[in-house]
Amino acid sequence: MPELPEVEVTRLSFAARIAGARIASAQLGQPLRWPLGCELASLQGRQVLGVRRRGKYLLVDLAEPAGLLLLHLGMSGSLSFASTLPPPGRHDHFELLTSHGRLRLHDPRRFGAVVYAPSEQDPVAVKLLGRLGPEPLTDAFDLATFRAGLKERRTAIKQVLLAGELVVGVGNIYASEALFLAGIRPTTRAMRLTGPRVARLHAAIKQVLSNALAQGGSTLRDFSSADGQIGYFQLTAMVYDRAGEPCRQCGGPIRMLRQGQRSSFFCGVCQKA
Repeated sequence: MPELPEVEVTRLSFAARIAGARIASAQLGQPLRWPLGCELASLQGRQVLGVRRRGKYLLVDLAEPAGLLLLHLGMSGSLSFASTLPPPGRHDHFELLTSHGRLRLHDPRRFGAVVYAPSEQDPVAVKLLGRLGPEPLTDAFDLATFRAGLKERRTAIKQVLLAGELVVGVGNIYASEALFLAGIRPTTRAMRLTGPRVARLHAAIKQVLSNALAQGGSTLRDFSSADGQIGYFQLTAMVYDRAGEPCRQCGGPIRMLRQGQRSSFFCGVCQKA
C-alpha cells in the first residue's frame, strides 16, 4: 500500500502543476470507502490553491469558497495528472477536470477515499486527521517525546509504529526497514526499549524515509507518481519482502512472521531483540 514516501512523491509530482487551476467539473465512479460529502456541482468553478500532505492523506486546498478535499490512496490507489488522459476505466473512481489538466484517482481495490470538508477544523477532517502523530521528517518528531510515548506502550514496537500516533506515515515497508537499521526485532515490546535503542530507531526512521523519498518511493506492484514515474527503493530494501534470502549485512536468512494482518520481515542475527 502507498506509504508516506509514495504519497509525498505523488504530491510533488503534481502539486505545482495544479496550483492555481480552476475546477471545470468533477466526476465520481463506483463508491469508495466513504461518501464524498458534497455535491459534485459545488466543486465547479472553485480554485485549487495547493496540495499539502498529512500522514498518508493529500489535502487539496480550495477557494471560492474555502474548503479542502482529503484524498487517501488506500491499498492500491494512485493518482494521474495530465492535460489529456484515456477515457475512465472501471477502476477510475474520481476525476477533477481543471484548467491545468485532469486529476484522476485509480484504485482497483476501492479502499481509497476522497472526502470534502469545509475546513481542517470540521468534524469530518478532525475524525480523519485528529489522531495522527508528528510528521517524521520535521522537527515535530522529537526524540524525547517519542521515547516517553514508547514507555507507555506494552505492545510490539512494529505495531506501535504502524498505529501512527507517535509518528505518522511509517507503514509496513518502512517500519520493517527502520527496525532492521536500528537492530530491533519487530516483536520487542515498545516499553522495553532503552534510551540508546530508541535514539537509534528515531534516527533510522528519518534515514529510511529520506532514502525512500530520494528513490521515488517503492513500486512493489503498481505504484507510480502522478506523472507516471515508478519508485526504486524496493531494489535496495534490506529485509522487506525478502523472506528466505540472505541478509545483506550478515548473510543469514531473512525471516518473516505475521503480526496482526501484516507480514514483518527481519534478520534473526542482526535484530537479536
